[in-house]
Amino acid sequence: MGIVNTTPDSFSDGGRCLDARSAIRNALQLREDGADILDVGGESTRPGAARVSAGEEIKRVVPVIDALARQGCAVSVDTKKPEVMRAALDVGAVMVNDVMALQAPGALETVAASGAAVCLMHMQGDPQTMQQAPCYTHVVEDVLRFLQSRVQTCEAAGITRARMLIDPGFGFGKTLQHNLDLLKHLDRLLELGVPVLAGLSRKSMLGQLTGRELDQREFAGVAAHLIAVGRGARVLRVHHVAAMRDALAIWNAVEET
Repeated sequence: MGIVNTTPDSFSDGGRCLDARSAIRNALQLREDGADILDVGGESTRPGAARVSAGEEIKRVVPVIDALARQGCAVSVDTKKPEVMRAALDVGAVMVNDVMALQAPGALETVAASGAAVCLMHMQGDPQTMQQAPCYTHVVEDVLRFLQSRVQTCEAAGITRARMLIDPGFGFGKTLQHNLDLLKHLDRLLELGVPVLAGLSRKSMLGQLTGRELDQREFAGVAAHLIAVGRGARVLRVHHVAAMRDALAIWNAVEET
């Protein structure tokens, strides 16, 4: 899954693709590099990010999603707002990637009625406050219980497990130790019978461990994502698709021997 941000304030590439033309060009390059899914977002969810209105978010993402869908791309919309979900699905998005796991009023019904896939993510708190004082009884068990509850709620609304992905939400209301515990025990999430998405690309935990700045974390990100694959992740959400594809080519060659 290649990341396509159309925001001025995303944590690692804010402002890079503010206009639709540059976002589309970047997305098509990600597809050329090997992305199977293009994840288009119009509101930053980095710690402390400012809120964006549904209208502004739609203005940012819909032209990009429309153009990519017309060119045969599988497009996911990264949003928590039902209005944005509907607008994106209307122009060809095939997946909703929601950091709130369809908890916003109307989100569950929107996805259930659409037939689209959905990624349900765990987040403690919200982007404005989530990193102030993350606290868990046992982070792996707590995240597992939350995702189990959301999967069951989605099933009850008519969304089959075949349409779902789950994401533990690395960096979303977690300390470095929480993130490491989740990565080490990521295979626990396989108990839910739903494919696991891992998104660690360029995140602060990589900087904390390596001392590298945002634009120097690709090697660390590849390593972290390969650990995730080894523990059962089946979708990787990344900025640098070509690097991840190369690493997976080696991984798969060994695994299939």
